[in-house]
Amino acid sequence: MKPTRKGQAGLVDLLDRVLDKGLILNADLIISLAGVPLIAVSLHAAIASVETMSRYGLMQELIEPSNAGE
Repeated sequence: MKPTRKGQAGLVDLLDRVLDKGLILNADLIISLAGVPLIAVSLHAAIASVETMSRYGLMQELIEPSNAGE
């Protein structure tokens, strides 16, 4: 069986794939002026559906809150 590819993927197809498979973003940004670093930003983000995050063990404390108070 040969893989097939649609001509164009729409925004809905892209969103469906990101939510199903997940997307990890890691970015480091340094803003400098005249060679002097002024601001540093480090970004780490996971974008996925709750089901996908649960499958990979991400964000468990938010998805399934513990009953520590009971």
